[in-house]
Amino acid sequence: MHRILVASCLTCLISAAALAQTAATKTAAAPSPTKQAADEVIALTRTLWVADMRKDVAGSLKGLADDYTEFNQDFPTRLDGKALNAKLAEAGISGSGSVIAADMANEKVQVYGDVAILSYNYVGLTKDKDGKIEPSKAKSTRVYVKQGGQWMLVHANFGEAK
Repeated sequence: MHRILVASCLTCLISAAALAQTAATKTAAAPSPTKQAADEVIALTRTLWVADMRKDVAGSLKGLADDYTEFNQDFPTRLDGKALNAKLAEAGISGSGSVIAADMANEKVQVYGDVAILSYNYVGLTKDKDGKIEPSKAKSTRVYVKQGGQWMLVHANFGEAK
């Protein structure tokens, strides 16, 4: 009787350990909602950069909310609205310079429900009309809001990095 009781207890312990291992494996395999949101926001940012490098204004504006606002080092005031950003982007593509590489360093995404804040150091290279390549850098923050199941950029701040 004692052997049966010990064998039953051991079987229960082994089964419980196996179930715990299975649950831990399933939990580890599925990304957390925060990690998934961070990955989506970073992917959207990279998609916007690719469109910008191709001088595809429509593509570079695709992820912007209509009420998008921006601070940057080129203008002394806040830029309000997707329409103004589109106008400036259209004028900018007529220039002879181009972005040839862009990436982010030290990226961090903070997620609060349907709001995600991406901060990073922008590092890139631009080529001017004469073929001269210059580094491009900025301290950047982007604020995204999930609207209708899509992350939309509602505000950005691009500051000079010295």
